[in-house]
Amino acid sequence: MDNPKHQKEFLYKEECHELLGACMEVYKEMGNGFLESVYQECLAKEFQRRQIPYVTQPAIELTYKNDILQQTYKPDFVCYGKIIIELKVTHNLMPEHRAQLLNYLRATQMKVGYLINFGHFPLLEHERFIL
Repeated sequence: MDNPKHQKEFLYKEECHELLGACMEVYKEMGNGFLESVYQECLAKEFQRRQIPYVTQPAIELTYKNDILQQTYKPDFVCYGKIIIELKVTHNLMPEHRAQLLNYLRATQMKVGYLINFGHFPLLEHERFIL
């Protein structure tokens, strides 16, 4: 008998697979140790090569009790119009990085986000979040 937990569909499976493949390609090519802006530029080029639709640092409007705030959030990428990609270059992902991504998801009402850490060695570190 199948376990119901295993029957859940992987949300945006193909898109997520493509995104992670692009991130791994950048890590394979560049390694770790560069600034986040370098990885962001490389990843944009890899998204273009793979024809992955993306927007770089879109301003996400925030509200407080239905009032629009002047402050905005700017995730590193929104891909396919529905997946947030937030880049980091650090030894390990921290709780505040996770909180940042969860806030992006809440603010946009998007369901899937990835933290991608190019500073981790010897492998690319990534975490998937579902809201």
